[in-house]
Amino acid sequence: MAVRTTAEKIGAIIEVDTTNIADLTPFITAANALVTQYCADGDYTVSYLIEIETWLAAHFYTVRDPRSASETVKGIGVKYQSKVDLGLNSSHYGQMAMRLDYEGGLAKMDKRIQEGSKSTVSVGWAGMTETEADEAGV
Repeated sequence: MAVRTTAEKIGAIIEVDTTNIADLTPFITAANALVTQYCADGDYTVSYLIEIETWLAAHFYTVRDPRSASETVKGIGVKYQSKVDLGLNSSHYGQMAMRLDYEGGLAKMDKRIQEGSKSTVSVGWAGMTETEADEAGV
């Protein structure tokens, strides 16, 4: 499927550093893949999916170019908005993408990844005991 959002839409919600990053395609492609996988089968309109994809692409962009929350001059320091985390909660943009996805596909995916893929194995018995088989005439 073709991507839904554009660099212009992303630039409308986040300041893009065009001197260091000329192409937003990798961020758009990643967002498109997740939105297609976790949101597209939902009850969303195309324009709503565009919004989710735009905010998610902005989130992926912040991984490459973090947003500063505060900057100091004499102490030469910067504090970033994001926290060290791989999840969608690590940026305001990822949080917004999850909020827009009111059916919860992105949040469920994010939670599953954060917790690790915890697979459980169980064993069950669908047969009969020897006595039950004798009584059934099997």
